Amino acid sequence: MMARNPIAGKLIVMETTVGHPIEHAMTTTAFSLDGYRTTKTLGVVRGVTVRSRSVLGTIGASLQTLVGGNITLLTELCEKTRADAFELVLQHAQALGANGVVGLRYDATEVMQGVTEVLCYGTAVIVTRE
Repeated sequence: MMARNPIAGKLIVMETTVGHPIEHAMTTTAFSLDGYRTTKTLGVVRGVTVRSRSVLGTIGASLQTLVGGNITLLTELCEKTRADAFELVLQHAQALGANGVVGLRYDATEVMQGVTEVLCYGTAVIVTRE
């Protein structure tokens, strides 16, 4: 897996840990996982996805705003983008040897008009059952 070093701006290669992917149940917005004890903290992990709306998607969403209610085209785009960022954070944590991620958060920034960055971040941990 390749990732950009946020400090140096260089591409680095991250070795993926052999083993099972991190299960969604082993993630939380809290700072501990119920029923588990944190034995090692491995540091901050993140997943970044940048998306833009297509011209057709923008037109379709504009038409949906005329009717009112849920703008499903944009809702689907947002859900897909968040899911992609979440999967990237799990891959980053697994590459560090983690089996859980705590303190998960999302952030979004409009990079330019119609282009949004979604960041998912948290702390990679190794946990054991209590």
